Amino acid sequence: MSSTRTGNIFFSDPDTIFVVFGELWNFYMEHTPPFRKVLIANRGEIALRIIRACHELGIRTVAVHSTADEDALHVKLASESVCIGPPAAKESYLNIASIMAAAVATQADAVHPGYGFLSENPAFAEICGSCGITFIGPSVRNMRIMGDKARARRAADKAGVPTIPGDSQGFLSADQALRVAEASGFPVLLKSCAGGGGRGMKIVRESEEFTSLFETAQREVIAAFDDGHLLVEKYLPRVRHVEVQVAGDRFRNVIHLGVRDCSVQRRYQKVIEEALSPGLSDQLREKIQDSAVRLAESVGYSSVGTVEYLVDLEKEEFYFIEMNTRLQVEHPVTEMITETDIVKEQIRIAAGEKLSLKQSDVQFSGHVMEARVNAENPRTLVPSPGKVTSYHVPGGNGVRVDSAVYAGYTIPPYYDSMIAKLIVKAETREACIEKLLVALDEFLIEGINTNIELHRRVLTHPKFRSGDFSTKFLEENDVFEERPVEEVPTEEEINIREDKEGDVSPQTA
Repeated sequence: MSSTRTGNIFFSDPDTIFVVFGELWNFYMEHTPPFRKVLIANRGEIALRIIRACHELGIRTVAVHSTADEDALHVKLASESVCIGPPAAKESYLNIASIMAAAVATQADAVHPGYGFLSENPAFAEICGSCGITFIGPSVRNMRIMGDKARARRAADKAGVPTIPGDSQGFLSADQALRVAEASGFPVLLKSCAGGGGRGMKIVRESEEFTSLFETAQREVIAAFDDGHLLVEKYLPRVRHVEVQVAGDRFRNVIHLGVRDCSVQRRYQKVIEEALSPGLSDQLREKIQDSAVRLAESVGYSSVGTVEYLVDLEKEEFYFIEMNTRLQVEHPVTEMITETDIVKEQIRIAAGEKLSLKQSDVQFSGHVMEARVNAENPRTLVPSPGKVTSYHVPGGNGVRVDSAVYAGYTIPPYYDSMIAKLIVKAETREACIEKLLVALDEFLIEGINTNIELHRRVLTHPKFRSGDFSTKFLEENDVFEERPVEEVPTEEEINIREDKEGDVSPQTA
């Protein structure tokens, strides 16, 4: 009978050694941070969100910033910070050389890109890998396939996921694209293969205007993404925009965390997001969720991501439009309805860990809404940078605010106008709307214009409250148009009413 001595502990059974050392290894892994130090290649509220998640995991953080963001909150709260350039994004937050120099100098072992900027840039992820630094996001292969709309559409076709009538090829030539448009039937939609955010999106209603709109769209996408390829698809006028949050690991485990509805948009920019999607039947929702998992599995997706669809509620049909291979702006909606932490999950996946959840663990409770608060005129959308003289965020049960603003902070004019995300949760959609309205009333931001009034108008609109809306809601409904109010009675009418009320006897009252 063999025996083994380890320290002061004597084991007579070799199998016991494996069990004990296995438990010790699990304990070590559970109590060791996924990374030692993470550089956040972003700014604003998302940089702050990632910093907090890292600190909760015991990870030190590095904030990078432009000279315009020297006093930004993410710079103040990170473990350390590095200035990477002047205000222009191209010279700072999009400057790969400066960001990598900061990562190497601070000995960061991982980079989190947040959303926007370099978050879906496969070249940046590849450079991180070549420098021995982990890119907290999907693989370069995942990004190249799913980040390109034409390739992603081909992947969806191969996985048996429905796509919009059109072509899975990106076009540089207007003449070639026109042939596809005529085959699909007008109206058609032009959109960039390389990026989103509504840049380059054009609705073409007849062949005579196709070439000029194609060239206009192409100039826009070249300026935004340095890639002029355009996708041509059949334009669907009355649809909902629904997306599925997915997560996958390196062990080919993939789950979904439900759907979000992002149909309320202005100029292709999301305004209000919610979960679950109103009016979407359970059967259709499950089909959409299953198709998102099937698509992610088919490409071996490893990270968090969002699969987006257009949904025709009347026909009970859905169509894949794109996949965002990054953390999404509206991820808090899913976090609150599933009571999960998507950012921490993303960090752990990048560190090579398995998903902490199985599909059966994902549960949905209540209803959640998110309002994007922008520094802009609510009617004209003109940005409103400047100094925030007073700032007070709402609170209470089921209220969350993701923001990097504080009283005395100056909103710079160089970046996106979103300054906060207000997220609320309640038992029902109606209660959620009321809670969001109360929270908006409590949200005090002075010194600049915000779009808070736009949110109030949307939330109180009868069609939104009833769930009878599409992606064209803000185009078809002027929410700033004064609605009819009850006529104010004259003094004579008031007297007549009082006389009648005085004639009512106690028996008939």
